[in-house]
Amino acid sequence: MNKSFKHLPPNERKKILLICDDIRVHSGVATVAKEIVIHTAHHFNWVNVGGAIKHPEKGKRLDLSADTRKVSGVEDANVFMYCVDGYGTSQEIHNIINMEKPDAVMLFTDPRYFMHIFNMEDQIRKICPIAYLNIWDDYPAPKYNQPFYEACDLLMGISKQTVNINKLVLEDCDNENRVFKYIPHGLDHTHYFPITEGHEQYKAFTKFRDENVFKNKEVDFCMFFNSRNIRRKAIPDTMMAFRVFLDSLPLEKALKCRFVLHTEITTDHGTDLMAVKEYLFDEKYNDCIIFSTNKLDRTHLNYLYNLGDIQVLCTSNEGWGLTLTEAMLSGTPIIANTTGGMQDQMRFVDENGKWFTPSADVPSNHRGTYKEHGEWAFPVYPTSRSIQGSPMTPYIYDDRASFEDITKRIEEAYNLDKSELKAKGLKGREWCLSDEAGFTAQKQGERVIDAFDELFETWKPRADFELINATEQKGKYLNHKIIY
Repeated sequence: MNKSFKHLPPNERKKILLICDDIRVHSGVATVAKEIVIHTAHHFNWVNVGGAIKHPEKGKRLDLSADTRKVSGVEDANVFMYCVDGYGTSQEIHNIINMEKPDAVMLFTDPRYFMHIFNMEDQIRKICPIAYLNIWDDYPAPKYNQPFYEACDLLMGISKQTVNINKLVLEDCDNENRVFKYIPHGLDHTHYFPITEGHEQYKAFTKFRDENVFKNKEVDFCMFFNSRNIRRKAIPDTMMAFRVFLDSLPLEKALKCRFVLHTEITTDHGTDLMAVKEYLFDEKYNDCIIFSTNKLDRTHLNYLYNLGDIQVLCTSNEGWGLTLTEAMLSGTPIIANTTGGMQDQMRFVDENGKWFTPSADVPSNHRGTYKEHGEWAFPVYPTSRSIQGSPMTPYIYDDRASFEDITKRIEEAYNLDKSELKAKGLKGREWCLSDEAGFTAQKQGERVIDAFDELFETWKPRADFELINATEQKGKYLNHKIIY
């Protein structure tokens, strides 16, 4: 039997202390963490240090075992949670480790949120290893992250690019017993699926589509966007592309096109999208832009993915792009910028006609690297790179796609026969479910189990430390090795 599927008795399971968002909330980190816990509950016992900006249940220790057993089918699952503000304080983490005695500590999100934990490295790594699930890195290799990554015994990256960068950051370090693993995001594919005529939900779906979204108006083509309203998502650029696309059509056809945006209309860190709409779209196009702002359950979110002929996400940088995976599982083809982990969700043909996905051998965002693309995605290639930085993160690359290129991809999708477009979407779902891609929660769980099992086989307690002060690392690691 594959060890990933082996059901271990609770007393034989390793206990992992998972420090991240409260796994009950709906953030991207929490969603992924929850799926990992559910799909490894037969192999590990979990304790979540569940963070929130201001946790309403701060100080409580909650037993989530019953809920986990219900959704996982693991009748003896053991999952507990400590409710903390932020990601806890040094003293809180120290007390929790002393009480729970975990076999490993796992960190999940940006490493700067865990400075108080890295400053406890000498305490933690004497008794158990530290694992880190890295949600995003871009070239050039961020050497300023070296002290954080060096404190970790297991480095998991959500994209092949991120894994490669993890290795570049630590190329001058002692990596003899350090484990590197590719752990792409996975979703429960039973929540996101195609709804075709004859499906048990088809009637409810068409009612929701026609009455709640399209308002019983005739629609021939629909583009869908689902993500946060923040600047890097490049929503105004995409809206501009859609406007140019509409202008390329005869008016009677343009008026039968829709762009549905499931996002906030305005935020402190985003754009006033209503102002953008009013500026870009004439009154005649008023019905062509539809904002969806209500919080939806997964059933109705799946409806939105299914009503889209195409899903678009041309964000300027992205660790993974979870909404692309959701769209693909729903059978909707994608328009996506070739940056970060979004590259792993597409396949390309190289100069020899061989299919490949981006890997350690393919530097990020090399225009011309990807010779040809087909099947389920319409890739958009960045036209410019700029550096967006801060004192704590000296650079983050912004891979901007031009609205003209996005427009071309929209036109390509529009000009395809509906059946051909849908066939592409179904190919995307097939790719997600394949062993090669494995963008499912079950496969993600298997990969996490394999990563930790390998870690536990090689890890040895650290006796000696050159303890860093993580808060003093701003200037020390800024001599980057440029990879581009």
